Amino acid sequence: MKSNEIREMTPAELNAKLKELKTELFNLRFQHAINQLDNPHKIADVKKDIARVMTILHEKNA
Repeated sequence: MKSNEIREMTPAELNAKLKELKTELFNLRFQHAINQLDNPHKIADVKKDIARVMTILHEKNA
């Protein structure tokens, strides 16, 4: 997910996306724990997306 795409979202959409990403991260961690995750690098990608969303949400609230 690119930061340009995230910047176009409203704060309500950002909060919804953040919740969705956190749920996805939980599921990926669970799959990794039981050795069913095909691509472990996906966890790092989701973490970075969460950080992007949180940063832009903070910028819009400031």
